[in-house]
This record gives sequence, C-alpha cells and structure tokens, in this order.
Amino acid sequence: MSELPRFGAGLWHFASYLDRYATDGYAPEVSTLEQIARAGEVGDLSVVDVPYPFTEGVTVVEVKEALSDAGLEAIGVTPEIYMRKYGKGAFTNPDPAVRAEAIAFLNEAADVVRALGASYLKVWPGQDGWDYPFQVNHHDQWELAVQGMREVALANSDLKIVIEYKPREPRNKMFWDSAAKTALGIKAMGVDNVGVLLDFGHALYGGESPAAAAQLLIDHGLLWGMDVNDNLRGWDDDMVVGTVHPVEVFEFFYTLKINNWEGVWQLDQFPFREDTVEAAKLSIRFLKGLHRALDELDMDALREAQARQDALGAQKLVQDVLFACLRSE
Repeated sequence: MSELPRFGAGLWHFASYLDRYATDGYAPEVSTLEQIARAGEVGDLSVVDVPYPFTEGVTVVEVKEALSDAGLEAIGVTPEIYMRKYGKGAFTNPDPAVRAEAIAFLNEAADVVRALGASYLKVWPGQDGWDYPFQVNHHDQWELAVQGMREVALANSDLKIVIEYKPREPRNKMFWDSAAKTALGIKAMGVDNVGVLLDFGHALYGGESPAAAAQLLIDHGLLWGMDVNDNLRGWDDDMVVGTVHPVEVFEFFYTLKINNWEGVWQLDQFPFREDTVEAAKLSIRFLKGLHRALDELDMDALREAQARQDALGAQKLVQDVLFACLRSE
C-alpha cells in the first residue's frame, strides 16, 4: 500500500453549533483551545485550519502552544469575514469604510498565518453576494470582489491565499460560486499567490461534478487545497465523508491521484448532533479505506473503459475495490 496522505480538519469540526431553530446551540460553547485538544484526540490528524479571531481571551501564543501539545500544526487561518458587520458583504459592502475594515482585518489574519507558520490564508467571502433580483449591479460588485482580493494578495505577496467558493449561504447567491468563475476572477487579478480551496460538498450541491471541478482547477494550476465532507445535494450539510456519495468521493480522489496532487486530505464537517471526535475518526476510517481502494484499482482497465465510454464496465471496476476497501479498518 502506498504511503497515506496527511489528514487535516477545520477546527470548527470540534466546536459547538447553533442554527436558526436551536438558537441556544446543540452543546455548550467550546473554546479555541478546547477545540484543539479535541482535534488532538482523533489521533490521525496532522493539521487543522484555524478560524480567526479565536474565542475570547485566547492569544496566538496560547494557540501555538496548544497545537504543539496536541501534536498538530496549523495548515491555514480562516478569518471570519461573514459575521454581522459584513452582512451586506466584505469586499462588496456598499459602505467603503466596511470594505476597508474587511481588508485590514484580512491583513491582520495574514499576520496570524505567519505567527503560526501556516501554509495559507483562506478567504471564504460568504456575505459577498445578493439575495434578490435587481439588488446589485453585477458588473460593479464583481469588480469590487476581484479588486478586494487583489489588494489583499498584493499586501501579502509572501503568503499563499486560497479562495473557497460556494454557490450560496449565507447569501442566497454568492459571487464566488463555482470553480470556473473563481478561476476567471483569479486570472483577472493578475497575481500569482492566489489559488482555490475546493470544498467537495460545495461543488456537489452547486451542481458541479467535484471531480470535474478538481480537474479544471488542476489544469489551470489553481487547486491549492481541498476539503471533503458529504451532503444530500440540496444544501451544504457538511456530513461525514462517504456517507451519501461514496462513488463521487472516490472519483474525486481518483482525479487527484492521476494528476499527482499531493495535498492534505482535509475534513470540513459540522457534526451538529454527533460526537465530534468520533465523527472525525469515522471519516478518516473511510478515507484510509478509499486510499487502499485507489491502490487496488486497475487503472489501465479503467482508462480503457473510459476510452470506450463504457459506463457499466467502469462502474464494475470501481465497485470491486471501493465496496471492499473497509474490510480491515
């Protein structure tokens, strides 16, 4: 069996959650330091993506020490530019003062990336979008979205910056909504330190093939990170990976393998009602099995089936390895 990849997770996986119904949350609040400790309990995680700001009173030094104690490293920092103050957008807010504040905050988060020795600053502009027809001027808003990202990139040319696109939520429609549009936006920036973090579930419920989206980004040299999870296709459910769409997850990782993509296999999940540590362990159990299945897959036979567009032949080859892959986990 080939060497296992490194596994990671968004630190929010180990937090507590609320929604628009259970506004009291599904569990008591969990601090940044407690989240790190829980991530360390999983055993197979090497890295975590750390939200910023940290919970109240927690310092960068404390986070760094907690990561070390848990045997973890920070792979990225995700600044929270999707809270109330950015309800009408961060880069695209109608108020220039709010736009300037968002960029200043991202530059502050970039310093946290440096302090933690992380690999990238992740930008998820969840409030940059619209909710109703005629609400925005699409040309002007897209210009603001691209220019804002360019400004952050130029101010932090020593760092990698990744954009995580998503079709919708919290806005009814987001500007950075697909692999293709995100690639076009990055091309328009004219910088070389911005790439894409592809979230499997975002591609899935956005109507994309996650594998095809990955291939597009790889072909343009832009797939710099990825998250995996699962959903029921109508929403970003962030379920345990492989529980709903195991075949499409397999095709996604097959695409990464044939392109020699060697990044971290990272979880982005929200186990609202489940034990967060156990949810991560189950996900990694599946990913280890999937890794074995990739080793056992008859690549030459699959390529021949694909050359004939032999859907049934390809499916048989996939089923033979995929549904046996957990036999020893």
